[in-house]
Amino acid sequence: MVNIMTIKKSEKSRSAVVFPKNRGFLEQLGENIKLASKRRGYAQVLISERTGLSRLTIRKIEKGEPSVSIGHYLAVLSVLGLAEDLAKVAADDKLGRKLQDIKLMGKKSGTSS
Repeated sequence: MVNIMTIKKSEKSRSAVVFPKNRGFLEQLGENIKLASKRRGYAQVLISERTGLSRLTIRKIEKGEPSVSIGHYLAVLSVLGLAEDLAKVAADDKLGRKLQDIKLMGKKSGTSS
């Protein structure tokens, strides 16, 4: 009888490149999630059970670790009843609107003489 073994392909763990300037935003998100959990009286164990994520992953989220996928952040936000807050990100794109307005003004001035 031949013994068949499954060999796992060794993959290097990839994580997002987050510049130090932006690291604070993730840390703030993690702190906000941690505070929301505490306000609701939700322990890491409860969030872990409801999301299916490990307690280590929950701790990483509360620290704002960039190695955790956005889907995991969303799962925790969902347990907290805050998932819809994620849809608010970039909803008010002030820079994009200014750039669009500049482009529109340029077309307008180019057509009138």
